[in-house]
Amino acid sequence: MADHRRIHILSDIHYACEAERARGSFESADIDNPLIRAWVRAWMRLVWERRPGPQNHLLNRFLSEAGDADLVIANGDYSSDSGFVGVSDPAALESAQICLGKLRAQFGEQFHGTLGDHEFGKNGLGMSGGGMRLESLRLSRESLGLHPFWRRDLGRYSLLGVASTLAALPIYEPEALPEEREEWRDLSRAHLAEVEEAVHALPADRRLILFCHDPSALPFLHQLAGVREKLRQIEATLVGHLHSNAIFQTAGLAAGFPPISFLGGSIHRMSLGLNQARIWREFRTRFCPSLAGIHLLNDGGYYTAHWDDDSDEPARFEWRAWRRNW
Repeated sequence: MADHRRIHILSDIHYACEAERARGSFESADIDNPLIRAWVRAWMRLVWERRPGPQNHLLNRFLSEAGDADLVIANGDYSSDSGFVGVSDPAALESAQICLGKLRAQFGEQFHGTLGDHEFGKNGLGMSGGGMRLESLRLSRESLGLHPFWRRDLGRYSLLGVASTLAALPIYEPEALPEEREEWRDLSRAHLAEVEEAVHALPADRRLILFCHDPSALPFLHQLAGVREKLRQIEATLVGHLHSNAIFQTAGLAAGFPPISFLGGSIHRMSLGLNQARIWREFRTRFCPSLAGIHLLNDGGYYTAHWDDDSDEPARFEWRAWRRNW
């Protein structure tokens, strides 16, 4: 009989411990401009997500549904990052520890986690404060057991996880502390070299599934010769970050949009990512929404991928859509 493989893929869990929940409407609390603050509050409540909303239970729901699997991959963003400095904020670190602890308790060594931008830290929408911190990267490694790059071979596939924030550093660097930027550049160069070496070394008969939290990193990976020469072997690239497939599709339609530099750091970062979004399709991107989806569309869920090792048929990705009650 064929070796039938099955993996579960989820993204953007955004768990919130009690300390993060106690911060209330943290997305708009530190915005001084009243018009921008009102716009952000309306966006969060009506469209995006009433964070830290009643969504912790969605992780428990996933754990109860998932059952056995060869692998379980979480594609980044484990806390609510309510301090906007990643897991160097004790409350965000606690949230991520609880979230990852639940996943590892059930799946053990079959679990792999990719680093998302909220592990590093970033400016909130309409804000100028916050941003990535080297201490957050250190704690992601030492306290959370997450690494910028990982690889797991399973049957005829190689699965690779990359840290989108490091790969797309030119987009995120303006939010870093000035005194930390040179070290971030060194870390980015080392990360990209590690990714390129691993992809370049793949045998010609290996199929590759790539995991990258923020699709904005894909144009930077495309600049690596060792990656470009293996694009035909990339069967799928799983991305998250945008929470809803509707937003992912809209981003694809906005490919080539010119960068916007006058509406704050977060808008500038997003527009830089959209400017090169045409390249996403070369990686055969497959978008994995957050477990919660967005409030407006209630479109969350997760993926299950299947394949048989003795078949030449590509992996089959089954979307498991959820509807939730608020």
